[in-house]
Amino acid sequence: MTRRAAPALLAALLVVLLAGCGTDEPTSTPVAEPGSPAPSSGATPEAPPAPDSFTLVATGDVLVHQGRALTSGARQPDGSWDFSAVFAPIAPVLQAADLAICHLETPVAPVGGPYSGYPSFAAQPEIVDALAGAGYDLCSTASNHSLDDGFDGLVRTLDALDAAGIAHTGTYRSAAESEQPVVVDVGGVRVGHVSTTFSLNGVPLPSDAPFAVDTFAVPDVSAVLADAAAARAAGAEVVVASVHCCAEYDHEPTAAQEQAVRTLLASPDVDLVLGHHAHVVQPFEQVDGEWAAYGLGNHLAEHATRGYDTEDSVIARFTFTRGEDGRFAVSVAEAVPVRIEVGDDAVRLVPADPESAARIGAVLDARGAVAAGLAIVPG
Repeated sequence: MTRRAAPALLAALLVVLLAGCGTDEPTSTPVAEPGSPAPSSGATPEAPPAPDSFTLVATGDVLVHQGRALTSGARQPDGSWDFSAVFAPIAPVLQAADLAICHLETPVAPVGGPYSGYPSFAAQPEIVDALAGAGYDLCSTASNHSLDDGFDGLVRTLDALDAAGIAHTGTYRSAAESEQPVVVDVGGVRVGHVSTTFSLNGVPLPSDAPFAVDTFAVPDVSAVLADAAAARAAGAEVVVASVHCCAEYDHEPTAAQEQAVRTLLASPDVDLVLGHHAHVVQPFEQVDGEWAAYGLGNHLAEHATRGYDTEDSVIARFTFTRGEDGRFAVSVAEAVPVRIEVGDDAVRLVPADPESAARIGAVLDARGAVAAGLAIVPG
C-alpha cells in the first residue's frame, strides 16, 4: 500500500489577545480562531473508532535470475539498476490495498555486486527499492535460499528492507530480534506475520547464529504455532502465516503440506496461510471457514525454461471484517491472475491475458475455492 501516516489529533489553534487591565501586568485570554473548535477544558479528545475491515494482498516468490532479460532491462546507463518498471503494471492493485505482503526469497548482494543467480542467489539490492515503490509494506524472508550468501547476506538483506521501510519476518540478525513478534499497524488494526521454511538447501544454520532462519520439519508446525501465539499475545488481531515448502513445479500440494496447512488453520492464532516455493500456482482452499493459498507461484522470476507455468502468477486479495464477537475473519476472498511477461530485453508483471487467466483460475479452483466464495477477478 502507499504509506499512510497514523491519524493525528487536531488541536484547536489559540490566539492570545493581550489586554491592559490598568496595571503593568498583562493578562491573556485564549480565543479560538474562526471556524476552529472552541478551547477545551483539558478533556482528552476521543480516539477514532477502530476500523471494521481492511484489505490485504499477497504475492509469490521474488527471485532475480542473472544474465537474462530481467537484469538487462533493469540495467541503467550509469551502471545502476532500476526494477521499478517490472512492477509498474500491477502496482495499482498493490497500492489500493491496506497491507501488501511479498515473499523475498533470495538475499541481496552489496551495492555494486558481485551478483549471482541460481543456484545460490545474491541479487541487486535495488530490487528492494522497487518492492517498496510498488507498494509493499511487509515481506516474508524465510526460504530455502535464505543463506545463499551466508549470514552476512541475510543481515544485508534485512538492512536493505529496513532502509526501504519494509517490515520483515522469518530471518533475523540477532537472537533478540528472532524473539520479537512482528506486528504491524494497518490503519488501526494490528496484524501479525510469521514465516518459516522447510529447507535451507543443505546449508546449516550458523553455529553462532542458530536463530537466523525460522525452519520447520514438514508437517510439524509447532514452532510456527508458538510464533503465532506470541504475535497474538503481542496484540495482533489477525495473524498471517507464510510457509515455504514443499514440492517444486507441481500444482498439487503434497500430503504433508496439506497437513501442515490444516494444522495451522485449526489454531485460533492463525487466520490465513500463504504458501511459497512451488514456483507454480497452487489451489486456494477454504478450510473450516478460513483460507489457505497453497502456492502463490512466482511473482518475479525468469527460469531458463520459457512458456511454462512458472510464468503464471497470482495476487491474493483478502478483505478481513470484524465480526460481532470482535474478531476479524475473511469476508471477501479474491484472486487476480498475473502473467510474468518475458521480452527480449525486459520483464514485466502484467494482468493475465484471458487464456492465461483461465488456466490460472482452473488451478486456483481445483479444490472448490470458487464455490466457497473465491472471486477470480481481472487486475
